[in-house]
Amino acid sequence: MEKVTGFTIRVYGLFIDEGKLLLSDECVNDFYFTKFPGGGLEFGEGTIDALHREMSEELDAEIQIIKHFYTTDFFVSSAFAPNKQVLSIYYLAAFKKEEDKPAYAQPFNFDKSLHKAESFRWVKLNELQENELTFPIDKHVLGLLKASGL
Repeated sequence: MEKVTGFTIRVYGLFIDEGKLLLSDECVNDFYFTKFPGGGLEFGEGTIDALHREMSEELDAEIQIIKHFYTTDFFVSSAFAPNKQVLSIYYLAAFKKEEDKPAYAQPFNFDKSLHKAESFRWVKLNELQENELTFPIDKHVLGLLKASGL
């Protein structure tokens, strides 16, 4: 195994509404992936502050944190920097205002010519399969969500 030279801390929101789960479809430098909404922790931020900031930046939305759901408890190497270990923290969350909820249903609903793009969509939690998510931690969390009965 290559020597790990650092950590990347990621914070994600699990938004569940009427049996549907919010997903983020993204493209970075021609790499397309589907994950839960959220992003990286910045120096000086707490994890909850980071999730609030990410949702404000990505969706121009205010959210409320319901509770902590899961923190990574196994080794995962970063897909973008393989010599870094990823630690992901997931919170159950909700939108403060109904009008802040994104309404897309189609995957990758953005201009494919962009080098970095993102769109959001709702999928039925009970129909979502692990292979529809890109990253190993998200696949694990999907299994936990389904097992929890939320």
